[in-house]
Amino acid sequence: MATATRRAPAPRPYQAVRTVRTRTADRPAAFALTASILAALLAASSAPTPLYPRYQDIWHLTSLTVTVVFSAYSLALLLALLTTGALSDHLGRRPVLVGALLVQACAMMLLASADGAGALIAARVLQGAATGVATSAAGAALLDLADPRRPGRSALTNSIAPVTGMAAGVLAATLLVGFAPAPTVTVYVVLAVVFAAQAVAVMRTAETARPHAGALRSLRPRLAVPPAARRALLVVGTGVVAVWALGGFYSSLGPALVHLVSPGAPQAAGGLVFFTLSATAALTVWMLRHSVPRTAAIGGTLAVVPATALTLSGLHGVGLPAVYGGAALAGIAFGAVSQGALRMTLAALDEWDRAATLAAYYVLSYLSMSLPAIAAGAATQHYGLRTAAYAYAVGAAVLAVAALAALIVPRSRLVRHVLNDLL
Repeated sequence: MATATRRAPAPRPYQAVRTVRTRTADRPAAFALTASILAALLAASSAPTPLYPRYQDIWHLTSLTVTVVFSAYSLALLLALLTTGALSDHLGRRPVLVGALLVQACAMMLLASADGAGALIAARVLQGAATGVATSAAGAALLDLADPRRPGRSALTNSIAPVTGMAAGVLAATLLVGFAPAPTVTVYVVLAVVFAAQAVAVMRTAETARPHAGALRSLRPRLAVPPAARRALLVVGTGVVAVWALGGFYSSLGPALVHLVSPGAPQAAGGLVFFTLSATAALTVWMLRHSVPRTAAIGGTLAVVPATALTLSGLHGVGLPAVYGGAALAGIAFGAVSQGALRMTLAALDEWDRAATLAAYYVLSYLSMSLPAIAAGAATQHYGLRTAAYAYAVGAAVLAVAALAALIVPRSRLVRHVLNDLL
């Protein structure tokens, strides 16, 4: 493994972000709060998954409509990342997070009061926009708050907090569906209270970035990724697409697949399939925290094909154990690739590139999650869920093979040099 010798950063214009020193005593509390914000944002994103069958029963929604509701969130998040990904570099982390959290609380109340597909889609759009604004700011704040005595903790938290949040959100919503009155209201009211409390807590923290001019100019849609991070994304990007596409399938159509395989299964079983994926992903991120990033990404891509094959075997008489086993393998793939990709991308990242680079990573991730899910919903509408599941599995397998080739067989001296430097 080659040791990289970093050049001194070239002089930057006034727009460069400088991190404000945070008192050592305040850093752990601020770090924990920021990590909880990332987890809560992703918990809210996955909370509707167990509720989709109920929405379908109440409002007679088609599979295509469900995937549109799911993807409306992701596409709004993408647009927010493209326009506001670097906003916290200019305005500061704190005001951006406070504003986004308050908007998120409003989105939760809109979801609680939704009375049809149109209102549900509108609320999900608002939720996605607020999440996009907050995600890059919170992720960059975690890097700002990095403890020199614990290198790598910020990148690990950026990997594990989202999947932990997704698991917690879908589990809580599943339990509320089974035991709480008015579950389509209760879960969102609880989340609204959480986001409001977090907004108040953020107001009491110290700013971690030095605000500077250029906020309006930063809103122009663009993806600003420094060369080193760009090259790392080119190497591992196909794997990111494969695992996030799998996540989109289990999140949007997983409940329907469970009930196709086992029509008599309780409604909670549909939500638990995505919980299985998310919980396994979180555990995988933690278990592989000391692994070599490229090795983790390779191992994750190797798990994609068995995951899809095991899930599909549930359609051939094996039943729900195969579906849940496939979801668990998909979670291992998701956690390993996501963790490896983030660590490769964030390696040796300069302060002024943090928010924008994280925004670019999440743009790739959520684009990979939303567009294939919409296509799967359309295919389900015209050809049935069984055929759509087969097509999705083949697509994910092809992407995994391509990702493995990119990771194992670098095709140029440049990529080989980048891998040696980063890893």
